[in-house]
Amino acid sequence: MEESVTLDVPGGPSLDGRLAAPPGAGVGVVLCHPHPLYGGDMDNPVVVRAAEVAQGRGLATLRFNFRGVGASGGTHGGGAAEMDDVRTALARLGAALPGGAGIGLLGYSFGAWVCGRVAAETPLPLCLIGPPLGMLDWSTAPPARPDLCVIAGSRDPYCPLPELERFTARLAPARVAVIDGADHFFFGKLFPMGEEVNRWLEGWTPASAALPGQPGR
Repeated sequence: MEESVTLDVPGGPSLDGRLAAPPGAGVGVVLCHPHPLYGGDMDNPVVVRAAEVAQGRGLATLRFNFRGVGASGGTHGGGAAEMDDVRTALARLGAALPGGAGIGLLGYSFGAWVCGRVAAETPLPLCLIGPPLGMLDWSTAPPARPDLCVIAGSRDPYCPLPELERFTARLAPARVAVIDGADHFFFGKLFPMGEEVNRWLEGWTPASAALPGQPGR
């Protein structure tokens, strides 16, 4: 079950978040939402579905509103300031878990872009959903790692397949999942998107993270 939390960004605003930290959880995931200026928030269906999948495996999760969204203070920072938001969320989730716990980072659309830039500085398990390769500057890319996953739709105009192929070619051995017929918003495709998130989690979380009766190894 999630609880409301406040994340205090050092030298910045306070952010509104939802934390789920089940007893015994030794692994967690921070989830980041799409573009704040286009209606993106932590209640986005893609973000919520990804959180549900992680929670179903017994993982702790933290989703939050970037600065200037909903009850979060501050104003949109163009991406650089939002990196501080992500760093603060990672620290907050780490504080809710045992020392040395594994923490992954998942971002959707604009959130994927910000997460990728944070992971370029601090490598960690990373899932990029619907990365808007055709809209934003991806010259700062995350490092190639086996625990990196890119999930996109075959009909996403913001993540054209030729650009996706060029982008992921330099990320091997990252896992790439293209969901047939899915657009940028994964309308009608949230279930297969969630299955791909689960496969990403399977690749780097311990088998014991899965709850009885839930997808696991």
